[in-house]
Amino acid sequence: MGKLIELKNCTREPNTVVTVGTFDGVHLGHRKLMETVVKKAKKRNARSVVVTFDPHPREIINPGKGGIKLLTTLKERCEILEDLGIDILLVIPFDRDFSLLTSEEFVRDIIHEKIGVSEFVIGYDHHFGRDRKGTIDTIEKLGKELGFASHVVSKQEMGEVTISSTLIRKTLADDGDVKKAAEYLGREYLLNGIVIHGDERGRTIGYPTANLKPEHENKVIPKNGVYAVKVRVKGEWFGGMMNIGVRPTFDDPERTIEVNIFDFDWEIYGDTIQIRFVDRIRDEQKFDGIEELKAQLASDKQKSLEILG
Repeated sequence: MGKLIELKNCTREPNTVVTVGTFDGVHLGHRKLMETVVKKAKKRNARSVVVTFDPHPREIINPGKGGIKLLTTLKERCEILEDLGIDILLVIPFDRDFSLLTSEEFVRDIIHEKIGVSEFVIGYDHHFGRDRKGTIDTIEKLGKELGFASHVVSKQEMGEVTISSTLIRKTLADDGDVKKAAEYLGREYLLNGIVIHGDERGRTIGYPTANLKPEHENKVIPKNGVYAVKVRVKGEWFGGMMNIGVRPTFDDPERTIEVNIFDFDWEIYGDTIQIRFVDRIRDEQKFDGIEELKAQLASDKQKSLEILG
């Protein structure tokens, strides 16, 4: 796992290429920005630092709106950024007091004085600081005064679509289109969860499942339905099919997340496993009895195997 540190534990290093944002999902637009940070850090022989916030700023600024659903947890973001070559993910605890810092105070007191900066990389539409008044102009002006360079990364589009975390959340939660989400992310959407006890109904019909409790309660869960997935258990990968929903055949009102792992018989209660969504197979549906359900599950498994290759 990459190096994840809090601001209070940060050592100031003037030779640092830095970027700032929540970067939820670390999607293709974010990746272009990270590539720029890494490239410029290598050229300067500097450290590369991504500054992010926890909790998500919207949790504090708009507390009455039910919270923000996350594409990536801090741990997941750190692992993805490490793969992209970032040296440090620096986390600033976001609270009401911090939200009152002006953009100039943030750059002067935090970025320049506490972290250190030789070059600041910023996205084309990034706004920061109190009332989101900080812009590219703020960075360029302070860069000239404090002695750091600045670089702007343009927006990333796919066709006529501008890629954003909001778009990806909608693609997953409203449409269940995990394949399209993967195109926007530049990788398959992942979910880490703890295996908990379920009703073991799947075992009695020949399709035992691991019931999952997501590691983070605000994690985006794809739309109800059946998915072909990859499953990582204890460092090894398996194929599988996942059902998300209320299991209408059994009139179960509680939404569950369960995965049937192919060719698998390990005892994994209490373990954390990772799901990577490959494709959506079908909507959730109600069947006229167990035999009809079993026939559909056999078809789902065959389709999953074909998708997974």
